[in-house]
Amino acid sequence: MSVLVNLIVMLGMLVVVPAGLRLMDAPELDRIRRLWPFLAAPGALALWLPRGLPAAALATVYALGAVALALHAPLRAARTRSAHPTEIALYTALVTPSVAALALVAERSGHELFGFGLGILALTVPHFHFAGFAAALVAGLLCRTTGTPAGRFAALSVPLGTLLVLIGYFIGDWAELAGAVVLTAGMWTVALLTLRTVRTGGPDRTTRALLLTSAAVLVATMVLALSWALGEATGIPHPSLTWMAATHGLGNALGFALCSVLAWRRLQDRTLPEGGTA
Repeated sequence: MSVLVNLIVMLGMLVVVPAGLRLMDAPELDRIRRLWPFLAAPGALALWLPRGLPAAALATVYALGAVALALHAPLRAARTRSAHPTEIALYTALVTPSVAALALVAERSGHELFGFGLGILALTVPHFHFAGFAAALVAGLLCRTTGTPAGRFAALSVPLGTLLVLIGYFIGDWAELAGAVVLTAGMWTVALLTLRTVRTGGPDRTTRALLLTSAAVLVATMVLALSWALGEATGIPHPSLTWMAATHGLGNALGFALCSVLAWRRLQDRTLPEGGTA
């Protein structure tokens, strides 16, 4: 499982996060966008080294970049003075890679942070890249684009669900299950809004295929997330962590996150020549 998880994390670090940052209407992120490959590459290398000081040091480089990115959230909030659901989702996208990066530093150093085992810490890293950063970003973009109650619900429920899942790590499986329910509701709303975007007929064939794939994958992967959280809380049979990494994790990384950021980049490129901004 570790090889698969490492590849998923590398996709998040090296592709999804930098591509997602380019989708934000945030000139203040220009510097960290340029520096991101130099910050993410050491983190990616750390995944393949044995646990210890060298791996932890390389992971720390990535963590410093992720924390610097997170600091843009309060700066953006002070600048915009907005609690609009779109902004809340984008604040979440800015902050969540730092949670993943701190878990990575602890795991690579062999330290059981807050009592969590190294296996859980290793899985926290991809979770907060994809269910955190990518999901919140896409929910925010949909909210800003559609301006509908469903868009606002998605932009609020995805961050709330992510936060509840994080809290559930500390207080128990039932809280984590509540987070999974809220997050699933938000993600399925993202899928619904994505399908509506396809039905408008605006996107080209390739963009439609990417959007359709991301929506379909979300429906399936969040069923798996619910079944796992329910099983953890109640003790009923549920998928193993290895199975979840190979299905839920891989599906969210490739089918949802990667397809979504590629599709939104294509949508952004179509609007820019007309004088709009992303």
